[in-house]
Amino acid sequence: MISVDTAQLYAWINAFLWPFFRILALMGMAPVLGESSVPARVKVGLAAILTIAIAPTLPPMPQLPTGSYAALWLAVQQVLIGMALGLTMRIVFAAVQTAGEFIGLQMGLSFASFFDPATGANTAVLSRLLNIVATLLFLALNGHLFMIAGLIRTFDTLPVQSGPLDINGWAVLFEWSSQIMASGLLLALPLIVMLLTVNLAMGILNRTAQQLSVFAVGFPISLLTGLVLLSVVLPQTSPFLSRLFEDGYRAMARLAGAFAGY
Repeated sequence: MISVDTAQLYAWINAFLWPFFRILALMGMAPVLGESSVPARVKVGLAAILTIAIAPTLPPMPQLPTGSYAALWLAVQQVLIGMALGLTMRIVFAAVQTAGEFIGLQMGLSFASFFDPATGANTAVLSRLLNIVATLLFLALNGHLFMIAGLIRTFDTLPVQSGPLDINGWAVLFEWSSQIMASGLLLALPLIVMLLTVNLAMGILNRTAQQLSVFAVGFPISLLTGLVLLSVVLPQTSPFLSRLFEDGYRAMARLAGAFAGY
């Protein structure tokens, strides 16, 4: 007769429960996988399938009663780790959207916005365009698979344990968040320089020919110049975005190491 005691039952549950919390938290925060257009059942199902696939390869889990306060804190800890890892990759796409905001401001399209269900707020048209391009490139380069692989590697760097997280992990996340402005500005810099040159020329023209209405002429010229430059620069952004994705993967590894105290 097969008998199962409480300790064995806790061991079986814990072998799948703690990794599931970390994976599901990343699924809710990560780009592409965590979009609001993806049903919650799909996220939960995908997280469960990944947990079942990798659970036998993970280090031993803490032997805690599943209904205890220590187990509740461990679950919260795994959720925080997964959310931080997902937010690390979300920052990459936030930098791309920031570049769209900069370009739209210079082109005069900052007022052209619509509701974005992914962010829950009004987003500029160019930000949405660049975000779609980055998402397609992310999928074409199998970025979602690299992101999941990086998440699985964090179980070796940062195994599931009941100890506290190192506070330096949050410092790594805050430092990486500076890429929202830095990388966004670098991505938009070619168009910003050219459009500023056009605006400077319009200012000089307004001073030399004051009877010419710069507001009536300058806006169509800035818009047309921006669209032409965008058609030229946009196909050349793939190397920059590829490096940005790779930096995001490395930031995930640094974050996990910092949480572990390395």
